[in-house]
Amino acid sequence: MSHAAVGAPGTPRRYLHSLWLLSARDLKVRYSTSFLGYLWSVLDPLVMSAIYWFVFTQIFHRDVGEEPYIIFLISALLPWVWFNSSVSDFTRAFKKDARLVRSTAIPRSIWINRIVLSKGMEYLFSLPVLVIFIVVNLIVELDPAQTVQIGWGILWLPVAVFLQTVLLVGLGLLVAPLCVMYVDLERTTALVLRAMFYATPIIYNVTDLPGVFQTIGAFNPLAGIMMLYRMPFFPDQWNPFTLLVSVAMTIVILVLGVWTFRSLERPVLKEL
Repeated sequence: MSHAAVGAPGTPRRYLHSLWLLSARDLKVRYSTSFLGYLWSVLDPLVMSAIYWFVFTQIFHRDVGEEPYIIFLISALLPWVWFNSSVSDFTRAFKKDARLVRSTAIPRSIWINRIVLSKGMEYLFSLPVLVIFIVVNLIVELDPAQTVQIGWGILWLPVAVFLQTVLLVGLGLLVAPLCVMYVDLERTTALVLRAMFYATPIIYNVTDLPGVFQTIGAFNPLAGIMMLYRMPFFPDQWNPFTLLVSVAMTIVILVLGVWTFRSLERPVLKEL
């Protein structure tokens, strides 16, 4: 499809319709062909949370994060699973459906945006896990210092989701075509994601980092986003500098992604 056709009247509606159909297909395949179905959306972050909670509270008697620590963990682990699974799928976005990518007339960016949307919906489906732990904490916990408090920071949640969506779209436009052109980048991306988990304030606060590493850590675009996800429960997480840096980094990644995608779209089609 030419750029003129993309801008034709009604095209955005057709694009959104196609995006929804492809995303719904992904979710249907994921849930209908699996015995556990929906549970897979919650098992991964649930198991990870249990492991890190046990390690840091029962073994090392941690000096990171905030109380209640399980809420602190899950509030960041759920969006991390969305991020991690999306970026992992970006590396195979075009190869997996190479025939459709070559033959269909819809803009090729849809193969990236469908991943962001379907994985984002899985994130929303996993939120009941967080709600359950909040309810259990409010019912069971007797110590006020260990009881979760929900405040005005909940208004930041839509902003966090929006920022993460923009960041993922930018990364997808960057990673997907590069992985077609350079095969080794698929494994490299997996290694980078492993490192990013520990470089992102998930099991700790940015303020837990020593000295200059607090400033360096703020330049991880996920740092400000994770802060926003925790704002409903931990308002003292608020740091305008971290948020502004995350927004700036997200915009830079989106612009870089759009430029890379437009530059490599034709070579990618030839490679496929």
